[in-house]
Amino acid sequence: MSQPTSPLHIRDFRIFWVSRFVSVIATTAMVVAIGYQLYDVARSDYHMSIPEAAFQLGLLGLAQFVPLMLLTPVAGVVADRFDRRVVGGMAISVDIVIALILAISTQSGRLTLPLLFALAALHGAARVFVSPALSAITPNIVPAALMPRAIAFGSMAWQAGSVAGPALGGFLFGVDRALTYWLAAGLLALSCLCLALIRPVPAPAANREVHPVRQIVDGFTYVWNERFLLGCVTLDLFAVLLGGATALLPVFARDILHVGPEGLGQMRAAPALGAAAVALWLSWKPIERNVGAKMLWAVAAYGAATLAFGCSRWFPLSLLFLAALGAADMVSVFVRSSLVQLNTPDDVRGRVSAISGLAISASNELGEMQSGLAAALLGATGAVVFGGVGAIVITVLWARLFPELIRARTFAPQYRQREPVS
Repeated sequence: MSQPTSPLHIRDFRIFWVSRFVSVIATTAMVVAIGYQLYDVARSDYHMSIPEAAFQLGLLGLAQFVPLMLLTPVAGVVADRFDRRVVGGMAISVDIVIALILAISTQSGRLTLPLLFALAALHGAARVFVSPALSAITPNIVPAALMPRAIAFGSMAWQAGSVAGPALGGFLFGVDRALTYWLAAGLLALSCLCLALIRPVPAPAANREVHPVRQIVDGFTYVWNERFLLGCVTLDLFAVLLGGATALLPVFARDILHVGPEGLGQMRAAPALGAAAVALWLSWKPIERNVGAKMLWAVAAYGAATLAFGCSRWFPLSLLFLAALGAADMVSVFVRSSLVQLNTPDDVRGRVSAISGLAISASNELGEMQSGLAAALLGATGAVVFGGVGAIVITVLWARLFPELIRARTFAPQYRQREPVS
């Protein structure tokens, strides 16, 4: 039988792509609705000032990060010990329950800040199991030679869903606030069905013979000792931790640009639109040379676009800067994901994916906390501008602290493959 020349020639990858696409539509639509509702409830029902309500958005990020921080080591071991399809499907089922609770409580008018925070924390706990399990599936169903293109196609699913989800969520939220959550529940159920149709992805047998605590320690030790992987993971952590403007988009939508929930949906979709365009290009013509340097330049461009967005007061221009921000981030994500996946043995891939996911989540959720606190002190504009400058500074520092990143010319493993860790 001839070897596939594209990831799309592989049945399991096509099904997996659909699962990722519809789940991203569902979760991003929910995020738009939750963020706007929390800010609106804080302002309208609890009579908070703009800085106080903005700080609540930061606390929302913290509520999602705490379970991520606590459960990430466990999630990585679970992804390395059990069928990764089953782990992902069970975690997505928890999100279905969350969507149903939000739909019912919104429709009945019983949504409160404590309930929103509790559901956000539960969503964070579910997502910590989804990320390492699904991230580790692709190398099990796609040959190594096709991995960069598979990652580009996977990123396209993520970004296309991130375009459709916020726009659709914002529109439905404007029509009937509960509709967004009903849609999310249905799409998440479809995602679970698709995962069930993929052939079993058994974990390496040797992983079941080692104590879980030892596996947790080995996973962190592996990343710490591989400076190349450590540089990739921490670059995203600190750059997005400072440069993330997403948490403050409800503030810009409601009180700065005055575009309401529909405008917020467009603003949440704009970065994904820019990223999806780049992902489409990369799926056709992936980056192959000087990959490390291009990753660093992309992170610097992300910071610059964030800074420009913070200064804009014209809605179309703000959307343009958000799209540029997403395009730059897509280049960084593509290079970093390819490097991490292709430089990690399969027996430890779940744990490394979990650690990478923790860094991404820390940058997103703690970034929201940082943005909310900075907005309370500097105002929303000052917080976003400060974050953009910070992302640029981090890029310069990492170029000096981790010269291994600049020396990465291709996606080939940067070090001699070690014996699989236990």
